[in-house]
Amino acid sequence: MTTVPVREPAWQLSRSAIGLWVTESVISAGLLWLAIGAFLLFVPADAGGPVPVLRWVLPIAGALYAAVAIGVRPWFKHRVYRWEVTADVVYTQTGFLTRTWTAVPISRIQTVDVTRGVLQQLFGLSTVAVMTASSQGTVHVWHLESDVAQRVADDLAHRAEQVRDQAT
Repeated sequence: MTTVPVREPAWQLSRSAIGLWVTESVISAGLLWLAIGAFLLFVPADAGGPVPVLRWVLPIAGALYAAVAIGVRPWFKHRVYRWEVTADVVYTQTGFLTRTWTAVPISRIQTVDVTRGVLQQLFGLSTVAVMTASSQGTVHVWHLESDVAQRVADDLAHRAEQVRDQAT
């Protein structure tokens, strides 16, 4: 059995992923602001305890969250999230606070799926899921352009089938 070196994959995700992440962040920030608004509306200002402090801390925290989630995080994710398919291995790199590098040998691939979430469809993106029998389970190559994702999935499925045929 050969060991596969873990290295930084060559390809960045589609730039459309930035728009998807910004949209997801706008939705989550909007939901947070609804919760903050409900708190400010329904909890009396003259209530005791930490309520007076929370009435000014929560809006500031909500604004900071929105600024980072919408204005910073999508670009950091785009710089860090990477993928590559070589002759022998599928490489992925995810995370910007905790980075995860994954290398899946083609010979370990059992199935390959392409999925498209609702927001992904709006941005023309798809995710390739590479399933193995290992403890790692499924490895995802997130937010590829849909035509690229389909070509990658078809290629991986074909090569995994060839490896299985050679083993028998």
